[in-house]
This record gives sequence, structure tokens and C-alpha cells, in this order.
Amino acid sequence: MEIPLLLQPILILVVSAVLVPPISLLGKALKFERLREVFTIAGFIVAFYSLCNVYLKVSTVEGHLISYHFKGLGPPFGVTFIVDWLSVFMAFLFCGLGLMAAIYSIRYMEEDTGLDKYYTLLLTLVAGLVGVSFAGDFFNFFVFWETFCISSYVLVTFRIRKWEPVEAGFKYLIMGTFGSLLVLLAMSYLYGLTGTLSFPYIAKALSTATVNPVLLYFLIGLLLTGFGICAAVVPFHTWLPDAHPAAPSPISAMLSGVVIKAAVYGIIRILAVVLYPVSIDWGIIVLVVAIFATLTMTVGNVMALLQDDIKRLLAFSSVAQMGYIMLAVSVGLVGGVIGLYGLTAGLLHVMNHAIMKGLLFLCAGALLHAAGTRNLKELTGIGHKMPVTAVVLAVGALAISGIPPFNGFISELAIILASINAGMGIFAAIMLANIIIGFSYYLKLLYILVWQSPTEKVRSVKEAPISMLFPMVILMILCIVIGVWPQPFIGFASQAAEAALNLTTYIRI
Repeated sequence: MEIPLLLQPILILVVSAVLVPPISLLGKALKFERLREVFTIAGFIVAFYSLCNVYLKVSTVEGHLISYHFKGLGPPFGVTFIVDWLSVFMAFLFCGLGLMAAIYSIRYMEEDTGLDKYYTLLLTLVAGLVGVSFAGDFFNFFVFWETFCISSYVLVTFRIRKWEPVEAGFKYLIMGTFGSLLVLLAMSYLYGLTGTLSFPYIAKALSTATVNPVLLYFLIGLLLTGFGICAAVVPFHTWLPDAHPAAPSPISAMLSGVVIKAAVYGIIRILAVVLYPVSIDWGIIVLVVAIFATLTMTVGNVMALLQDDIKRLLAFSSVAQMGYIMLAVSVGLVGGVIGLYGLTAGLLHVMNHAIMKGLLFLCAGALLHAAGTRNLKELTGIGHKMPVTAVVLAVGALAISGIPPFNGFISELAIILASINAGMGIFAAIMLANIIIGFSYYLKLLYILVWQSPTEKVRSVKEAPISMLFPMVILMILCIVIGVWPQPFIGFASQAAEAALNLTTYIRI
């Protein structure tokens, strides 16, 4: 039986995850311990290649949208997969950063035990993320959502013999589960209102139904809160600064780089497609999202200023960056050309932040791997002993601070301009102030790690292994390329934004 094209990336990742344990046993029998890692990386590469085929298919079909449902289980009641530019855009980020994390893990995780479970969970995590972006109904969406959530809970607590990962993972589990339950409750209400879980059919039903506006605001509040917990939006952010320091660094890169972005995808897909046809005052929703966005960026940046732990600093920085993205999402909900511009800017920053923050967490992992500490004071001057890591770290820090000619400058400027065009100048001014705060603590970070003289503790450290440097350099190159040649990436983000706002094409399924 031929496997549908849009299911191939997910199936490749799932099958690879299932085969990791027997491949590991085969590697031990052949006395080639790295066979497990090679197989995992190969799985990601094949899945990424399959995504390229999906991209080519979407680019050639009418409406730039493809769908699939199992025979006899079609919409409005069955399991549906729908892939458009937004789905492909997000899936590339999920799979690409997963590949970088797998390569980095070869040496970073080599001292750990239970690596069969680690690589199985990493593949399952990415499979769940890709599944969320391809889901065309709430049932499918929630199954894949829980798949990546459970994988991420376990990966945070992977080093279970230490108390810190156990505590952080349990906190993440409790808060993440509560968020998922809120999304599930909203799904249940929508099913009761429309009699279907299919995204297009819910949108069609709501466009003609008469629903109490109070109930609709309540449902949107449930969804924003549920997804906001996963996205680490203030005041639901407290799990993130604990989970990042406790998790292995490649998992920290995945959490900040793509896991919290899945919640952004959920907000965009469900609010812009499923619920947008309803007759309510969307200006209220725009204002509420913008207020929480500015609160998130301000709290995140101020807290990052106070940190002495490099991974906690980067974690709070991720909270702040989610504020920037959510501000762009609020502009996107305005609709029309202004909404398209805002959502394009937001999705561009989703991509840039995945690259920049993935890079910075991998750099932090390299420093931790070499010196055995996350404390900034104890890492003083380590850049002199790790020059390649220092250069990569400097590029990542300058990029995320919004300094040209790096990629962060492009998307952060686009969000500010989009906010001004939408008549949200005060929010743009708050974001600009936050960017300055962010630059100050990243400048402090570079001063401590790179410019100061090495302390006695770091005088004997050596540069990170090549297998760790390789993904870091690749991400650094992307920071530079997107900054100096942004047109193709802006175009891709614009296509994804158009797909998110193209309700007419989506509900024709």
C-alpha cells in the first residue's frame, strides 16, 4: 500500500523511534556503539527530505493545500490531515532543529545512560510536533499534542538521578497537563456547538450559527490560556526557567526553539481559521493578546537581567521573545493587509528565534560540557579557551539582541513596524524598550564570557568537540545568511501567513 506523501515525514520519524532500541542492540553486537546515533540522524535526514517533497507538492497544487483522510473516516467526523504553507513552514523548523539537536547529542550525551530512550523520545517529540502542524481536526491535533508534550516532560527529567530535573519535570508536567486540559475543554465545547472536530467544518458551522458571544469569549480564553501555558506566556511562564537549566542542553534548545512555538501555531491555526468566522468584537481579543504580550516581554527581560545562571538567563530571554511573537500575533488578528504583515513578521521571528535560541542553548551546553558549571562568574573568560564557541556565541547574542546585519534585526524591526501600522504604537514603543534591555544583558553576557580574562577554573578547558561545533556553526551561518539575504525567508513566512489567513481555501476541504 502506497503511503500518502503528507504522512511520510511523520511515519519516518515514528518508525525510526520504534527501531532505535533494536538498532542499539545491533550496534553493540557489531561493536559499533555509535550505530544508534547514526541511525537517529539518518531518520531525521530522511524525514527532512520527505518534507522537501511535501513542500514541492504544496507549491504545485491549486490553492497550495493538500489533504488526506483514512478511507471511511473522512470529515466531518473522521481523522483528517491538512497541509498548507503554514504547516510546512512549522514542520521544517521542527525537523531541522531536531536534526541539529541529534548531531549535537552524539558527544554531549555520551556519558549518560539510557540513550536508547533518549533518542527514541527525541524522534517521538519531533514526530508529535510535525503531526500537530499537519492535523486537520481536533482529535488528530490533540493526539499529536500529547505525544510531543509527554516526550518533552520525560526528556526534561532524563537525568533522573538528580533532584533538579525531577522537580523541574514534575512542575512542567503539572502545568503542561493543566494547559492541555483547558484546550481539551474548549474542544469539547466546540464539538457540542458544531457536532464535528474537523477544523474546516467547525469554521463553516460557526460562520452561520448563532452562538452566545459570552460563550465564544470564554472558549477563546480557554484556548489562549491553555496554549499560553505551553508558550510560556506570563503569568504562565514559571515552568520554563526551571525546565531549561535541568534539561540536557540539546533538549533546552528544542524546548525554546520549537516546543513553545507549537503553542503559537495552535493559537494562529485555531483563532485565525477555526474561530475567526464567529461574529464577536475581535478588537477586544487583539487588545488582550497585545497586553499579555507586552507583559511577557517585560517580565522576561527584567528577570533575565537578574540571572547568574546562563541557562536561566536564556530561559527568561525565551519568555521575552515569546512576548515579541505574541505581539505580532495580536496584529495578525486585526485581519486584512495589516494582519498579513503582522503575522508575516511574527512567523519570521518564530523561525529566527528557533535558530538563534537553539544556537545559544547549544553554546551554553558547550560551555557547561567543558567547564562543568552554568554559573556566569565561574565561566568568566572562557571564550579565550574556546574561540570557536566564543565567535558563535557572539553572533547568536548579537542576532537575538536585534543588531544588524543578523537575522533578529529583520524580524524584530518588522514586528515594530507592523505594530505601528496597526495603530498600536504604544506597544511598539514598549517592545523597543525591551529590545534595549535585552541587548544590555547579552552585552553583559559577552563581556563576562569573552572579553574578561580567564579565571583559574577555566584555564584548563578545551574547545568543544567537532560534532558539537558543527550544528552550532550551521545555525550561526543561518543567522548571518537570513540577516544579509532575507528575501527568500520573508517570502516563505509571507506564504505561511497568507495560508493562515486564507479561510476560504482552507474550509473548501
